[in-house]
Amino acid sequence: MANRLDSAGLTFRLDYFDDPTGWAALVCLLKDIFGIDIGPLQQLGGPDPSSMPFGWFDAEGKLAANISAFALPFVINGRVVHAAGLQSGAVRPQWRGRGLYRDLTVKALDWCEQQGFEAVILYTDKPSLYEPYGFRSIALHRYEGAAPAPSTSAAPALPLSAANADDLALLQALLKARSPVSTTLSVTANAAMFLINTQLDPDIRVSFLEGERAAIAWKMDAAGRFSLVDVVATEIPTLAAILGGLDIASAHIEVLFRPDKLGWAGDPLPLQSGTTLMLRGLGDMTPHFPAMLSPMADF
Repeated sequence: MANRLDSAGLTFRLDYFDDPTGWAALVCLLKDIFGIDIGPLQQLGGPDPSSMPFGWFDAEGKLAANISAFALPFVINGRVVHAAGLQSGAVRPQWRGRGLYRDLTVKALDWCEQQGFEAVILYTDKPSLYEPYGFRSIALHRYEGAAPAPSTSAAPALPLSAANADDLALLQALLKARSPVSTTLSVTANAAMFLINTQLDPDIRVSFLEGERAAIAWKMDAAGRFSLVDVVATEIPTLAAILGGLDIASAHIEVLFRPDKLGWAGDPLPLQSGTTLMLRGLGDMTPHFPAMLSPMADF
């Protein structure tokens, strides 16, 4: 990407999510570039209130390039890290090669430093794009192993849909009061991302364990293998309780986050994914163990 900024014909804006036309411009950009529709987020409580978008707009109000920063605190080895995430990075093809994305990345990282964030994380399919800014890749691992015997005392789970107003209110309340799903590595708050990911991935099912006051995000593949994607609760239930409530009797399962609170230990296996988790900051606190963040925090 060019080092010199050529922004002729464009206007720089920031903090435009409260402007309906600005938000619509971002929805259009992400739909055109990635085929992802984040429009439903407005019906799910709106974007994360900490979001700070940076963008170059053309004369017609179309968003030529964007990157957004937002607060994304996470836990690592019991310590809460005051971190930010970067997301929605995109440039329209006709505006590429003019230094726009580099300019927005620098502006967003400067803003993160001014806000006092001690780390910044992002997901990308182009790691080399961010390495010059001090980001390094974190290898992700899923956890696989034999399923524990399901708990027979668990009450049957109830299906939840974010499209249902009552279910959405319950999910929002649970997300607001949630505890990190892991003490070793986990985001502490990700309501907007959790809710939009229920819409972006049609294979995700969300069920409510009433006795545990827990929302369970899970999948079942064609071969009958169970995948536990996330658990939203003040107290994380055991994997046995989760399987009992869901009435799942899968012999072999996988967990897509660090399973240290589940009363179960699987084998870490490299996650095959088109995207890479990258981290800037923290120095020696960088995870030196098989890392994993729930895909419901994927942004």
